[in-house]
Amino acid sequence: MTEKRSIFEEVGEKPVEARKVAKAKVVPQKALIFWLGLLFLLLVLIIAVGGMTRLTDSGLSITEWRPVTGAIPPLSVADWEVEFGKYQNSPEFMLQNSAMTMQEFKGIFWWEWGHRLLGRFIGLVWAVGFFWFLLRRQIPTGWTGRLLALGVLGGLQGALGWWMVASGLTGRMVDVASYRLAMHLGLAFVILGLIAWYIMSLRKGGAEMLQARRRRENGLMLWAGVLVAVLFAQILLGALVAGIDAGRSFTSWPDMAGYFFPPGSLDYEPLWSNFFENPGLVQFNHRMLGYIAFVLGLILWWKSRSSPVRATRGAVNVMMLMMLAQVVLGIVTVLYMARMDIAITHQIGAVILFVLALRVRFVAAYPAAEKIARG
Repeated sequence: MTEKRSIFEEVGEKPVEARKVAKAKVVPQKALIFWLGLLFLLLVLIIAVGGMTRLTDSGLSITEWRPVTGAIPPLSVADWEVEFGKYQNSPEFMLQNSAMTMQEFKGIFWWEWGHRLLGRFIGLVWAVGFFWFLLRRQIPTGWTGRLLALGVLGGLQGALGWWMVASGLTGRMVDVASYRLAMHLGLAFVILGLIAWYIMSLRKGGAEMLQARRRRENGLMLWAGVLVAVLFAQILLGALVAGIDAGRSFTSWPDMAGYFFPPGSLDYEPLWSNFFENPGLVQFNHRMLGYIAFVLGLILWWKSRSSPVRATRGAVNVMMLMMLAQVVLGIVTVLYMARMDIAITHQIGAVILFVLALRVRFVAAYPAAEKIARG
């Protein structure tokens, strides 16, 4: 039975229950964007820390996966002895680092521990934000599944990280499997890309995006999508390069030790293993795909010149400038034998370029109405 309205309610005023429903559906858009932005920055940070962990050969220093208790580091001399003893039983120590001291062990331990702790913190930030908005009924319609998926992917990323580490703790492995490293980094970029897209979508708003779809620039959107896919593949190849230290194997450019295609690049058996484990072929593929990405970027830039939307042209220009910088960084990384500071800058450059390419696709898909006139 319908509840009677109060005689003191003014004409045209919403009933009490209706007002409650309306209030419950108020979406704090800025708060959502801030939360996603914080997750985005933390994810960029953990990618950088992960890169440093790889460059310092620290990834195998912690030989157990303890999602909860592992957050507490060794707090006494006895604790450190126990942790070091576990590492001394690993193939990396026995085959490569048998002369390592406790002090040196602490140096690599803190990188890996920091990497894992940051992953736990990101999970906490996601959980607090998601359930805060969920319980207050402040998640926009249709967004609950998307935001929940970020947490699920984050949990999968943690499990994938341990699967990667576990590959270096058995047999005669002194490093993690390069293909597992590539999968771990690739999933991080998937999550990063989703967060970036969600932020851009929330900023524009659902109603405005529906209208903007009618003006989308399909050609540019297609080319931008292809570029994003190629850049993602290039990031995976970069992980393979890092995983087997292929960046330090051929340190000349544009040739590779005097060759276009270095000899011995297909010598491993079985043949397919060359694509993951042969330094010559892995670095060659990374270089070639980099050239392809650069050409695609040029094509996209050329086509964007005819766009009537100033924001689209501007987004492509910024992306192309970053593309040039990333190519230069890649060359310098090779010439300086993947020196730590240059290599990590190159990795962060990949993050920036990937997000800028996604932004180009977004502005081509949802162009702004007020910028149709060419200026």
